[in-house]
Amino acid sequence: MVSTTAWLIGGTGLITMIISIIFGIFFIYKAKKLNAKLLYLTGFLIISTGLLYLGASATFLCMLFTGRNIPNENGVHGLLSFTSIAPGIVCGMYLGSELLAPKKKKIIVGIYAIIAIVFEVILYLCPRCALNFTNENSSTDLIDSSFVLLYPTFIFVVAFLISILIFCGFGFLLKAQQASGDLQKKFRFLSLGFVIFVISGALDALVAPGIWLIFIRIGMITYAWLLYFGLKPAKTM
Repeated sequence: MVSTTAWLIGGTGLITMIISIIFGIFFIYKAKKLNAKLLYLTGFLIISTGLLYLGASATFLCMLFTGRNIPNENGVHGLLSFTSIAPGIVCGMYLGSELLAPKKKKIIVGIYAIIAIVFEVILYLCPRCALNFTNENSSTDLIDSSFVLLYPTFIFVVAFLISILIFCGFGFLLKAQQASGDLQKKFRFLSLGFVIFVISGALDALVAPGIWLIFIRIGMITYAWLLYFGLKPAKTM
């Protein structure tokens, strides 16, 4: 029988993933309709962050239909959960550099793309070295995976979150203070969106399963809409 904790973790994870994918597809559709290039990136970014819950969702569904967790001999749960970090950070830094430092965009994106590839290679070479797994043999609770402290993948993720917070969160806030009117409002939406994303993502990884997960994952959905309103062309607002 699936435990209450498993329902909370898996259920909220599945809902967050589905909503994020729907939002992402909607943003891509709007980008094509409005010819708004940055909305394309926003759509892919939202889908990437939603797929962070793929491991929890897959395990939850497997538990519901088979009564056991997904096979995890090769650390597949962790790969499902964290593969989308790399494309997400590249999309996020591209958005930030496009608006904050367009002349240095290629350098910034190139550096983070290389780091993201290194992250993926290390993760896939030895998932069980990079990640801790719990509840693998449980018939009531879902597998949980977390990064091994001070292992290179953990350090990369911390660096990614700090980069997004400083470059996009604080960077857009600074831009908002220098702007006025509608442009100022857009930069505030973007800044708040990225700050909420970093806080929600960090808390999701650190906070013990409980009712707080619902609010944390609402935060992950809220950030998506804030980015949309920040990048949506003014004439359609």
